[in-house]
Amino acid sequence: MKKVVLVTGANSGIGLALCERLLTEDDQIHLCLACRNMQRAKAARISLLSLHPAADISILQVNLGSLKSVCQAATEVKQRYRQVDFLYLNAGIMPNPCINLKVFLSGLFSRKVIHMFTTGEGLLTQKDQITDDGLQEVFETNVFGHFVLIRAIEPLLCHVDSPSQLIWTSSSNARKSAFSLLDYQHIQGQESYSSSKYATDLLSVALNRHFNQQGLYSSVVCPGLVMTNLTYGIMPSLLWMFIMPIMWLIRIFTNSFTITPYNGAEALLWLFRQKPELLDPLLKYHSCTSGLGNNYVESRKMNLEEESSELFYQKLLELEKQTLKKLSESEEEYK
Repeated sequence: MKKVVLVTGANSGIGLALCERLLTEDDQIHLCLACRNMQRAKAARISLLSLHPAADISILQVNLGSLKSVCQAATEVKQRYRQVDFLYLNAGIMPNPCINLKVFLSGLFSRKVIHMFTTGEGLLTQKDQITDDGLQEVFETNVFGHFVLIRAIEPLLCHVDSPSQLIWTSSSNARKSAFSLLDYQHIQGQESYSSSKYATDLLSVALNRHFNQQGLYSSVVCPGLVMTNLTYGIMPSLLWMFIMPIMWLIRIFTNSFTITPYNGAEALLWLFRQKPELLDPLLKYHSCTSGLGNNYVESRKMNLEEESSELFYQKLLELEKQTLKKLSESEEEYK
């Protein structure tokens, strides 16, 4: 049987670049593009087939910001497959990003310029909104929707004799200071993206604790600073025209400026080749690009507490119970 690889957010950016690299690595896989927009998913499939005409590619509609959509997608996945070997949890949003121009301009010509670009600390804020499920949109899309999907297709992921991998697209912007267990949806703050990425790091550690013995392993990746639609939306295009030459210059001195989605997918592809049982669950795997353009992977220990990861996991279980009950009751009313 072919290995089944499911990638969320596969129609553009790092997700699409990852899909192309996966097919180049192993053209015998079955690749499922899980996307919110079916028109873009179909276009991505056509693009991939133009490069790999014999590839086995399907599409799946899922809006991770909607529990109803996630549950419907999970049902379809269970109807299609007996096992999902790789689940790339890549989809993510950063809505309404605002940049602090004062911090940006002062940091641009300082020693902290690399740190500023790679972490976004003090530079970026977002204006979040509420979904139809009554949750913060960034939290639900980047974290909770993926969590519910994992739980819903758990039987397809847990096989002791044939391990499956969960691979999260995290970020260097995943900062402990932006996250709070008392406000894990980040209702009170303005750094919802950073909070959500730190939350995925915590969740990955907890998932390993609960599922490794069942043959399911979880890892997190930092793709580096990649120019995608999400990144370009942070500032006006005119400002990017000014900044890009500076970024290419800085790239000579740092390995975290991967720039292209192809380079950013390096660690995601690297994990596809690894035996998951040999990986350290407390490490984050970083895509790196040298000044000469060579790609490689670095592993770095995550700044988190295992106790916090377990507390967060328990909070997600309780939230899942509440929200799915609410969804079920709502669907009953419409019958």
